[in-house]
Amino acid sequence: MAEIKYEVTERIAVLSEKSGWTKELNKVSWNSREPKYDIRDWNHEQGKIGKGTTMTSEEILNLKEVLNVIEL
Repeated sequence: MAEIKYEVTERIAVLSEKSGWTKELNKVSWNSREPKYDIRDWNHEQGKIGKGTTMTSEEILNLKEVLNVIEL
């Protein structure tokens, strides 16, 4: 399996914390590609990365619009 390279280019927010893991919104460059918005679980102490999702700027703007109109 090929090694996955990543660089967190901007730390934006910690959304939650539990048992040493944090769910974060960051901008991340995966495999030297253009950075994208990334929501993912991280365990910085153990150097582990959980499953997550990446979004382009357009997708994050669409998500923002949706969140603004739904009742929470």
